[in-house]
Amino acid sequence: MTSSHERRGLRRSPIRMCARCHRVTEIPVLVHEHHRATGPGFNVYACRECAPHYPPPTDGPDMPR
Repeated sequence: MTSSHERRGLRRSPIRMCARCHRVTEIPVLVHEHHRATGPGFNVYACRECAPHYPPPTDGPDMPR
């Protein structure tokens, strides 16, 4: 089902809370992807000011094919 905003071509801006300073930001930076063996994982976001305090993202664990 599409919303009236999507039909008109309007998009909601992504709003996330910074994991470090807990401020809400409209320009979130993905700083970590938390993977789980059972169930869905989640993403960790930071604001632009706090993002440099996080180490660069690494690839997830090697998964058998």
